[in-house]
Amino acid sequence: AGKPAKIAITAIMRKLIVTANALLRADRLWTTACA
Repeated sequence: AGKPAKIAITAIMRKLIVTANALLRADRLWTTACA
């Protein structure tokens, strides 16, 4: 894996982490709103 590939993987991982955090936050908001 060259440098561009490593940068791409890092960007994808960061995007996944951000998405996961957003989903968790939204899920927490939903559960508190419903409960």
